[in-house]
Amino acid sequence: MFLELGKVLSFFLCILSLCDVMMNAFFIPGVRWQDRLIVTVGRIVFAACICVASGIFFTLTGKTHGRAEQSVASTLPMQMFFWTMVGVVLLFALSWYLDAYYVPLLWKNQP
Repeated sequence: MFLELGKVLSFFLCILSLCDVMMNAFFIPGVRWQDRLIVTVGRIVFAACICVASGIFFTLTGKTHGRAEQSVASTLPMQMFFWTMVGVVLLFALSWYLDAYYVPLLWKNQP
């Protein structure tokens, strides 16, 4: 009973920590990209710790379905963490590139 409740609470905490990573990576106005990167790396480490702990809860209470043992990396919180990090890295690199090379072209033609 308590392991199931811990599983649900840790999963929601995992979602909130990943949402915090997204907010700090993109939605802080007036901060340079280099400063955002430093803050975001710290938040990613914190989110990784939460997702690993949530993955451990999932392995403790998960059904094996004929497999020998489920690894922590194959649990839902860890897969969600990996896919979120792929998305954050791609979007962060794209937004940094667009800010460096295309936004100055837009501001050059303004009155």
